[in-house]
Amino acid sequence: MNVYRTRPKGQFIQEANWSELYTLTSHWKSDLEFYQDDARFLHHLIDKYFIWITKDENLKMVQNLKMNLEKVEKTCKDLLTKVAVHHLKLGKLIERTDENARLFRIEHEHLEDEIADFVKAFRANRKKVFNITTYIVDSEKLIQLLET
Repeated sequence: MNVYRTRPKGQFIQEANWSELYTLTSHWKSDLEFYQDDARFLHHLIDKYFIWITKDENLKMVQNLKMNLEKVEKTCKDLLTKVAVHHLKLGKLIERTDENARLFRIEHEHLEDEIADFVKAFRANRKKVFNITTYIVDSEKLIQLLET
């Protein structure tokens, strides 16, 4: 089973100090920004080959792929917003600890699970993009078209 969490094993979330969780959240933000850029690249890749498609079967595959990619991009954008809010809360917790730490740590763990699910879905989607793009290039004989 693949695990996409970036935190150390064990009771890290329950035992880590606010600064450590702040650093971990900064890494989440950076990773999500990378996935956002990667999604833009995948869109570009799809669009590049979309204009050459002549077979209805391939057209339907690509349209479905684009819809799935748009869902993944929306999820990424939503997660970036959640992480930004969470990051701000952590910054405030570092300054003062009057909030419910147990509740915040549960929220932190839940957000981490959402990010892990997103990463798993994104990677699966990315693999589909490359597989379908390769299939379309081969089935549409695009290599000959692109070489001329």
